[in-house]
Amino acid sequence: MKIAEIQEEILRLKKEKNICILAHAYQGHEILEVADYTGDSYGLSVQASKSDCEGILMCGVRFMAETCKILSPDKKVWLPNPTAGCPMAEQLTVEELRELKKKYPGYAVVAYINTTSELKTECDVCVTSASAVEICRRLDHDKILFIPDPNLGHFVAEQIPEKTFAFYNGGCPRHAAVTGEETEKAKAAHPGALLLMHPECRPEVVAYADYVGSTTGIMSYVEKSEAEEFIIGTENSIVEHLQFSYPEKRFYPLSVALTCMDMKVTTLMDIYNCLKGQGGEEILLSQDIMDGAEKCIRRMVELG
Repeated sequence: MKIAEIQEEILRLKKEKNICILAHAYQGHEILEVADYTGDSYGLSVQASKSDCEGILMCGVRFMAETCKILSPDKKVWLPNPTAGCPMAEQLTVEELRELKKKYPGYAVVAYINTTSELKTECDVCVTSASAVEICRRLDHDKILFIPDPNLGHFVAEQIPEKTFAFYNGGCPRHAAVTGEETEKAKAAHPGALLLMHPECRPEVVAYADYVGSTTGIMSYVEKSEAEEFIIGTENSIVEHLQFSYPEKRFYPLSVALTCMDMKVTTLMDIYNCLKGQGGEEILLSQDIMDGAEKCIRRMVELG
């Protein structure tokens, strides 16, 4: 089958079965073209919860599919490729978090949305990269334990110097792999380009950026900017998507290292087979985990 033929079958099957397809922005463009909604993980989950679909197919990674299930408990949710995980979400266990909480008594535990649903049950509130500063600022607590990404945590802490932060030594291995030397080379190669960067990158690298924000924030910045050239400091799929959306502008990847293979593992055929009932994995969570994680997520909505 050709790509266009597979896409046509996917569009037919999702309509026939009343299934909503979500595609995270780090998916390939051929997957975005068959999706009902595209964007960041939490926003996708919210969109799906408002849909009258019977089922949800999350083209992303496991923690994203879990969030969909938590916000849409009465709908069936599938992950098209069961191997699609997130190293950052999975690097901290519940037992390790409990030990951290003992080390930092009296600290509010703030979990980046990029965490497992089980881990969220031990936290006070979730944040996205776009909402982290606002929510941490609004928290009653003056002391915050930010997990699992210290890079995003440091970015937030710089905006709220009146509060005390503690961090877990984790993070996104892809964003954290970008070096200052690479960044200097990219800026030298494209001196007229603005550098747009995700706060999951290390602080010393983020310091080079003209704009720092979430994936959606980066794409929105490009839309509003009159600049013609941009270096993109987040997952390299965003370079491709922006090239399609703004062909009159030029986009350059900051680093080859900014390629998430967990996101790339999902294919059109995975989606097709899942819709056919011949692949994928239905996401099932215990009621205790559903209730605990939902409380953490709902607190984010209240504050954000």
